[in-house]
Amino acid sequence: MGAHPRGDAVIRDNRIPQKTLGQWIADNPACLGAKVKDTFQGRLPFLFKVLSVNTALSIQAHPNKELAAKLHAQFPEHYPDANHKPEMAIALTPFEGLCGFRPVEEIVSFLQTVPELRALAGGGGGGSGSDDPRGVSAALRVCFTRLMKSEKKFFVDQLNMLVKRISQEVAEGKDTSGSNGDLLLRLHSQYPGDIGCFTIYFLNLVRLEPGEAMFLGANEPHAYLHGDCVECMACSDNTVRAGLTPKFIDVLTLCEMLNYTPAPSSSKIFPATQSQLDPSVYLYDPPVPDFAIMRIEIPPSIKLYLVSAVDSASILLVIQGTAVGTSTAAASEMTLRRGSVLFISANESISLHLSSPDGMLLLRPCCLLCAWALPVLPPHPSQATGPIQAT
Repeated sequence: MGAHPRGDAVIRDNRIPQKTLGQWIADNPACLGAKVKDTFQGRLPFLFKVLSVNTALSIQAHPNKELAAKLHAQFPEHYPDANHKPEMAIALTPFEGLCGFRPVEEIVSFLQTVPELRALAGGGGGGSGSDDPRGVSAALRVCFTRLMKSEKKFFVDQLNMLVKRISQEVAEGKDTSGSNGDLLLRLHSQYPGDIGCFTIYFLNLVRLEPGEAMFLGANEPHAYLHGDCVECMACSDNTVRAGLTPKFIDVLTLCEMLNYTPAPSSSKIFPATQSQLDPSVYLYDPPVPDFAIMRIEIPPSIKLYLVSAVDSASILLVIQGTAVGTSTAAASEMTLRRGSVLFISANESISLHLSSPDGMLLLRPCCLLCAWALPVLPPHPSQATGPIQAT
């Protein structure tokens, strides 16, 4: 859901002459809101996705703007634009992912208890007692890079030895949690012989409950393992991959760019803040200007709810519930149900007449530039083209 050239959303309302959201925004740039239009050169600055992860998605990171421009200039076939790609995942079901480097004590423990890992990465890791964060990060970089650049035959042999050993321990009823056995066997069954299987010993395993989120800034190593989520990101398709994927991998770039700061998995969970103006709204506001996300939980007791106007274009996704939507700028009523998607112009509101007995759950990405201390300009009157249903 968005207007990236490689995935431009299709407009479902056949009364609108433009076929895609990108075409419509190009013809109606005021719909973005004055500040957003000027800041992002007339483009919608975010993409919004729903992911259902059954097989793990690649070990990856996203470049900052400087590196993105460099990679795009050198390898446009692999890095198709010059933008950064910070992103946030919000769980819809219990969700598992890898995110950021583990505390160094955990990595050292795995190096001590998993000899196959130690054979590939060495016995370093910075030492659990080191007080110098730069020294720890430098040692972690050396250790992780050595692992990821291992010769293929060597790491495949070590991985097969590890899988065989853990499988035997499982068959004997032994506890394999000290070797992260369950996750290793699961990833190896999906990607046999893949170096990415070893990254579980370096990266945090993060478990999210529905409504919890993790933010993935530039150079943050991560992978989605299992579950359903929505994902919002800057409008980019730049991904540097190094494992758990059949796609193009770029190990050297990944190892050079990563943030090697160790931190506990609990630090990766990004909190939402309840709005003081509307208790139904919870805001995820990451430290980037490109996007923020509102989670709107309308209780069953409310049968008429106003989706408030903001000075930014936004997308409204129905996760749960049914309603009829009306707007002064819309040509007709809109029937909303699970999976419905609306594009809402800046400074437009929508009235929802709820018909479901269990309330509604909505997610709404937008661009709240006011939080970034940019000049406050008067709202730009959007053209009366109102909400658009899109896919």
